[in-house]
Amino acid sequence: MEDQKNQTENPASPADTTPKVTGIGGIFFFTDNPKETREWYAKNLGLDTNDWGSTFKSRNVNNPEEVDSLQWSPFKSGSEYFAPSKKEFMINYRVQNIEGLVNNLKENGVTVVDEIVAYEYGKFVHIMDADGNKIELWEPA
Repeated sequence: MEDQKNQTENPASPADTTPKVTGIGGIFFFTDNPKETREWYAKNLGLDTNDWGSTFKSRNVNNPEEVDSLQWSPFKSGSEYFAPSKKEFMINYRVQNIEGLVNNLKENGVTVVDEIVAYEYGKFVHIMDADGNKIELWEPA
């Protein structure tokens, strides 16, 4: 136990690059009127909303200098962004080593919907879980 504590507190320790989920990056759901939904949440629950929804910021417990974010976004009902899923929601998971994770998923027979795409704010790919839910994987830049 003491060895584990020293490994997490020692900044000289090698970074963990295990392909895995490290947190939730976003919650996306369908609504008939995204604008009204954003306004309702702003008025009644105090969310600071914009055209994309609302972003919640937090500090990484293991690295307090790192600021993480969770994106909350209502999408217009029927949006193709969730396809091929027929569900009314999609979860975005924050990951590390997205390339290694996608390789592991393919080896496990998981359906990978698209190719990894890189933007200035990170890399994304979509997969399907065993229940037909589309999942977005995001490795922050």
